[in-house]
Amino acid sequence: MGARFVPCMRVTPGVQDSPDPPTWPCPNTTTSDPNSPSNHCDLKELCGFSGFSNEDPNQWFRFIIPMFLHAGLVHIAFNLLLQLTMGREMEKAIGSIRFAIVYFSSGIFGFVLGGNFAATAIASTGASGCLFGILALVLLDLIYGWNERRHPVKDLMWIIVDIVISFVLGLLPGLDNFSHIGGFLMGLAAGICLLHSPNILRQRIGDSSTNALNKAPYRNVGSEAELSMNPKDPMLPRSAGASKSAPTTTASPANISSFAKQPVGFFKGRKPLWWAWWLFRLGALIGALVVFIILLNNFYKYHDTCSWCKYLSCLPINNWCEIGNLQLSNSTGVNSTDLGKRAVDLFLPQAADRLLDML
Repeated sequence: MGARFVPCMRVTPGVQDSPDPPTWPCPNTTTSDPNSPSNHCDLKELCGFSGFSNEDPNQWFRFIIPMFLHAGLVHIAFNLLLQLTMGREMEKAIGSIRFAIVYFSSGIFGFVLGGNFAATAIASTGASGCLFGILALVLLDLIYGWNERRHPVKDLMWIIVDIVISFVLGLLPGLDNFSHIGGFLMGLAAGICLLHSPNILRQRIGDSSTNALNKAPYRNVGSEAELSMNPKDPMLPRSAGASKSAPTTTASPANISSFAKQPVGFFKGRKPLWWAWWLFRLGALIGALVVFIILLNNFYKYHDTCSWCKYLSCLPINNWCEIGNLQLSNSTGVNSTDLGKRAVDLFLPQAADRLLDML
């Protein structure tokens, strides 16, 4: 209950505008046979959450809730494994607030992208989009601290292998690769906005926080002992000579305070490269917001898609790319009241079973 399921979220062509509304699998059904009495419920019963506030589906919260749901023990086990390894290290490095912003924005954007381009009747759940956003942060962290890594090429190869394997697995039936792609892209955009500038760039532009810390480098995930880090901001190492028992003051609060007191002075004396980099970061933020708004507008209003987009989430073999396509077919019911009613056919029985598990 709560998966991203398009018919529960918006008006779907061929469903709400039909003079003969189709019937849907009931939440408590145990069969995918469209002629079974347990597969003759209306859409409100299938979607749950007390139906809709009006006659049209409007369960927008299905872009958010699926991040906290999973389709089985194997699904949640894999996500927890990444969460407790890669996610844990990244959260220690950048702090909980920045981590949460990237994590949830990546998950939501992934489900929005999937809602636009995935098969209409695909029910999608899981935190994979969130974790792909964190994977994007790991890639940015490597690039930003390239010169400080002992084996940067080796680290890059491992990250590329992880990304390729993850996206290839997303082509298998029952997986929503659009959520993976969307989460990764949003992770890149959010990371550019929230992470510190690359080390080499900070040295060239004379970043104030770098000068205050004797030009200490940007901290890479797992590159330094945890005890050597400033507990108030894991991204910033301790200043020279500071004892482990007496944490130093981070540069971030000082920058915020100085900006609040003298906003004009904060920008005075900045180098052109500093302006160029911050304009680039601003562009990444604006670009992410614009794309997000366009996708939401397309999802609710225009319903435009593309013929080749489906191949980003499936392989064209054994009708894999047809799984989840919403098809309406005539079915003969068990009793006279069901005769001639149209039933929803999700093309393959296993797709219907997976839908009911998630909803």
